[in-house]
Amino acid sequence: MQPVIRAFDDGDQEAVIALSLRAWAPVFASLAKVLESSGVYTRLHPDWRVSQREAVINVCRSADQQVWVADANASVIGFVAVTQHHDAGIGEISMLAVDPSHQHTGVGGLLTSFALDQIKNSGMRVAMVETGGDDGHAPARRLYEQAGFTQLPVARYFKKL
Repeated sequence: MQPVIRAFDDGDQEAVIALSLRAWAPVFASLAKVLESSGVYTRLHPDWRVSQREAVINVCRSADQQVWVADANASVIGFVAVTQHHDAGIGEISMLAVDPSHQHTGVGGLLTSFALDQIKNSGMRVAMVETGGDDGHAPARRLYEQAGFTQLPVARYFKKL
């Protein structure tokens, strides 16, 4: 059965947090590999689960975000958040996660497509999404490229102080 995309409600919060932490565990493991030799990783993410939990809560509660969930059989299996930058005409997919048990089943594509429709229907001229260049973010890059996004290479450097 295809998941249904519906508006996030407060009762979804713990499920969204839990699936996000499961989904992003490989991402943070990849970031640790890239950044730990410089000592930067532990400075940026002393406990990534705590900071990501707060980030998800902030996104879900923000008046500036629109949040939807993918619901399958009364279970939240993914979510997407969108920010509208009206002054620039840009709609941004600011956060997206799919529970690992439902990854590679089309849920990420469904959420991305839904978000793009919402962005377009709100009058935005451009859609934007940002993700990492490390191995842990490779599935996200594939998803966004399949959705027709064009990658803008960015160099971001970190140094422990």
